[in-house]
Amino acid sequence: MLVESKIDLWWKNAVIYCLDVEVFLDSNGDGIGDFHGLTERVDYLAGLGVTCIWLMPFFPSAQRDDGYDIIDFYGVDSRLGDLGSFTEFIETAKAHGIKVIADLVVNHTSNQHPWFQAARSSPNSPYRNFYIWKDAPPDDPPSLVFPGEQTTNWTYDDVAKQYYFHHFYPHQPDLNPASPEVADAIKQIMGFWIQQGIAGFRVDAVPFLIELKDEAEVQEMTPHEFLRDLRSFVERRRGDSALLGEVNLLPHEQVKYFGNDDELEMVFSFYVNQHLFLSLVREDPDPLRKALDNMPPIPESCQWAHFLKNHDEANLDKLTQAEQDEVYKQFAPQKSMRLYDRGIRRRIPSMLEGNERKIRMAYSLLFSLPGTPVLFYGEEIGMWENLKVEGRLAVRTPMQWKPGPQGGFTTAKPEDAIRAIPTGPSGADGINVMQQRRDPQSMLNWMERLMRRRKETGEFGFGKSKIIGVGQPSIFALSCDWDGRIVISLHNFSDRAQDADISSELPEDVLEVADIWTDGDYPAVEGGKVRLKPYGYRWLRIIKQGQELLM
Repeated sequence: MLVESKIDLWWKNAVIYCLDVEVFLDSNGDGIGDFHGLTERVDYLAGLGVTCIWLMPFFPSAQRDDGYDIIDFYGVDSRLGDLGSFTEFIETAKAHGIKVIADLVVNHTSNQHPWFQAARSSPNSPYRNFYIWKDAPPDDPPSLVFPGEQTTNWTYDDVAKQYYFHHFYPHQPDLNPASPEVADAIKQIMGFWIQQGIAGFRVDAVPFLIELKDEAEVQEMTPHEFLRDLRSFVERRRGDSALLGEVNLLPHEQVKYFGNDDELEMVFSFYVNQHLFLSLVREDPDPLRKALDNMPPIPESCQWAHFLKNHDEANLDKLTQAEQDEVYKQFAPQKSMRLYDRGIRRRIPSMLEGNERKIRMAYSLLFSLPGTPVLFYGEEIGMWENLKVEGRLAVRTPMQWKPGPQGGFTTAKPEDAIRAIPTGPSGADGINVMQQRRDPQSMLNWMERLMRRRKETGEFGFGKSKIIGVGQPSIFALSCDWDGRIVISLHNFSDRAQDADISSELPEDVLEVADIWTDGDYPAVEGGKVRLKPYGYRWLRIIKQGQELLM
């Protein structure tokens, strides 16, 4: 079999769109989204400008943790379709030039998984070492992922007559990374889905996946050797594959997961995300500046993945308690809006109180940060959460396609739908794709233009970025240089018009300073003086002698 060569670093200039199949579009009226429905909407995603679809778990599961409690790594949840409908979706996406990555959730399984059932059946089971067992739980303080819903990391199993380890819920026993058989099983899973057309994986809970649970355990490879082995395996099977890691650590710890350009290609920048929230609350970009200054250098082919809102709670655990309280006060003033003593279960438009200028400034900023932007489904139309839905699921409500109680997601009765969408102005009657497609000034059409401009501005993905001073502290300014092509992005965090001075960044042979993305009409830049409206934004291309403006 010929292995594809890595002819391009597609993830460096991608627009990644995360979605959950079960809440995207229901094609058969049973109240649950499916792959046939998703396939119908590939045209929509391609037109929007998406270059990579990230699929949340679609495997058979016990459905106690929204699909993250998997019972079969090689199948498709029968509610969503089968391997045939999955393949149809992959081929349709491929025909539109869209790559697909899938959640790789192999830190744990469901306790209903055949591996666990075999492991608990006998100490001599070949699957016993797939999990971590103890006769008695250690005295170590618990490391709880879901405070308030967990009290321990060890649960007694009546059949095995031992305790098993779990970072997450008791019904999700952790796999044992010290087991060579587990490493082989993970590679077989990855190889299978690569063969089905997947271009890579979003790797769930990476630190938990590779860490040893007991110092006495013997492991053939160190944790990072284990991660390098997975990367090497995937690349041998698909040369343009990519691994995007969920690594919620401080920057100096996160950077280790890139390795020497031989571990993860992309890592989510939780640290930047949390300090961006703080900046939005204060209307002061200084926390964001400091966060970016703290980001260490990474290998040239690797990339930070930036986001405003993901599919989980908006985690604030890298902020001080005082900073968290500051964000909570504005973005989640009610206890019901918070989760796990560390996060917010709301979407961006509601956190920003529907202030459209501020919302658009935030997304313009996201798409101009040095890295790759990641969107959560519905962000392109400004969807809100439904706080009547419990826990994290509040932000995972069905996609709002058109007006009506079910938002065009399904023809099933409301009581038969998998989840309820919001009611009122933030529901489908007020926010939906159909109406926004007809409005040139809508969030949807604005986001489509933003995505197109971002893909045309490779400086943000491939170039070297630096924070620049422009004489106004409320303006966040970045200069990005890619092979002598320079773009400067400016974003006003203030509710007042501001003036910036970029004259110190203009080369001597500058010919023109051209607006390539703005929030409205502005006078031409003269002498480096740049005007910004309240919550305004401008991307400026610096055209030098001998260069042409690429519009």
